Order: sequence, then structure tokens, then C-alpha cells
Amino acid sequence: MSTPTNLTAAEAMLSRHSVRKYDPAHLIPEAELNEILELAASAPSSWNLQHWRFLVIQEEANKQKLLPIAYNQQQIVDSSAVIVVLGDTEANLVAEEVYGPALAGGYITQEVHDTLVGNVTRAYANSTTIGREEAIRNASLASMQLMIAAKAKGYDTCPIGGFNPAQLIETYNIPERYVPVMLITIGKSLSPAHGSGRFPLERSVIQETF
Repeated sequence: MSTPTNLTAAEAMLSRHSVRKYDPAHLIPEAELNEILELAASAPSSWNLQHWRFLVIQEEANKQKLLPIAYNQQQIVDSSAVIVVLGDTEANLVAEEVYGPALAGGYITQEVHDTLVGNVTRAYANSTTIGREEAIRNASLASMQLMIAAKAKGYDTCPIGGFNPAQLIETYNIPERYVPVMLITIGKSLSPAHGSGRFPLERSVIQETF
């Protein structure tokens, strides 16, 4: 069962659990799904390049195509929607699109604009791995934010890393510049998700240095 809406951030985080059994008859209103995606897209990103792209799969035929790609996990077809989170490995190409409007609006100077665009251009030119690393890192930030936003609005989710990326790319004609990061199912749960334990802080937190 989904939790009530209007949760605080802490309540949404603590009540969020991975759900694998969904009500297949439930449809998420477009406005609600768009609001969740907009909240996800407010996540921070390196240089504000917004590396994430969300491929939304709701039609039954497309879910059935996705089912074997995700190794026949039933939640793929029972959930209201599957969000394929993609990372842009060529996010440097949107730098001008990001900083041009800020310059035109007077929020940054020409000098700042040129510095930022130059920094992005050089960083990507000087590394063969930064594109993929930044794509996955920043799309993962948006993914977590999507799941918290969904929980706050009364929906449940589950991140899925078990899928065949090559088949996913081929089946859904995903352009080469995008790397599949994860699948996220979203919908109304049929039964409460079981909780899971977490290590105590002293196991996870290191003060200053090892």
C-alpha cells in the first residue's frame, strides 16, 4: 500500500522501500507523473549540464518488449510506468544552451560565461572517461530524487540494475550518446514493502581520515 501524500522529506526517505508487486490496473495521471519527473529534474548536476534523460514506458506493448530485456521481472509489466534513466555522455555539448540564457538574462557576465563554457570544454576534451562517469554520476542523483518525489506523492518505486543494456538500446532506438543507468518502476503497491536494515553510523562514517 502506498503512503499518504504530503510527506516531509525525512518521512519520504524513511518510508521509501523497493516495491516489486504493483497494482497493474492503476494508471498514473499524466500531470502527476510529469510533476514527479520535474522534481527529479531539479537535482543538482556538474556544471548544471543536467545529464539525465527519462525514457518513459507506459504502453503495454512496450512493457512487454522490456520484460525479457529486464530478465522477466514481473514488476516491469505490473507497474504503472517504467522510467529508463539515461545519462548523457556528451553533456558538454549543451554548455552553451545552459549558460547562454544566463548571459542573455544578465545573471552572469561574458567573462563568467566564457570561463564556464571553457572549463566544460577542456574537461571533456582532456579525458576519455569523464563523459561516461559524469553521465552515470549525475543521472543517479536525479534517479534518487525521482524515487523520493514519487514516494512523497503516494507512489512506490524500485530501482533496477538487472537488465541487458545492449538490447535496451537496440529495442528503443536509444542514441549512442546516452548510457542506460537504471530502470525505475513506479506505481501503487499491492502489499506493504518489507523494511531493510542499515549499518549504524559508526560503521559508515569516517571522521577526517582513515
